[in-house]
Amino acid sequence: MMRTDSPIVAQETALQRFRDLPPVGPHQLVGLWRGRGIPSGHPLDGVLENLGWFGKRFTSELRADALLFQSGERRLVAIDAKWIPLRLALRFHALGRTRVVGNLFSNLHRRLRANGPIASVRMLPFNGKTSAAMVYDAQPIVDHFRRIDGQHLMGAMAISGHNQLYFFELKRVGEPA
Repeated sequence: MMRTDSPIVAQETALQRFRDLPPVGPHQLVGLWRGRGIPSGHPLDGVLENLGWFGKRFTSELRADALLFQSGERRLVAIDAKWIPLRLALRFHALGRTRVVGNLFSNLHRRLRANGPIASVRMLPFNGKTSAAMVYDAQPIVDHFRRIDGQHLMGAMAISGHNQLYFFELKRVGEPA
């Protein structure tokens, strides 16, 4: 008998919730969004939060700061994903939840800073619906989005070559730019 708290069930439950949501258009993403992970048994569950992840920012040109991190109390820093060793992060995910790695990462913000948006937004099909998606420029990652309501989105991050999805929620901060 399968336990109901197993990662497989959590992934299936999160995916079903995602599938049930309506699509969202690219221009509806424009603005600043605060993010939080949705635990589903993915190796990265809790890692982004430990590193100070704030969320995402989308421009009217359909470009995105995909990885915004809190730096101090009032400052956001856009990190360039090309500097993140994705395969190592997935393999050694437990380290990403430690205080030591969180502190180290906050001290590396300046070196990891992006020079501008690092992803593009477009409509892509995923799990039976075409909706807005964010494609990273320098990593094999696509974040697919669905609308929860006017102020909330659900995201499903797909990493090429990795069979699990990382689920997250975004909440709009202020009005679209």
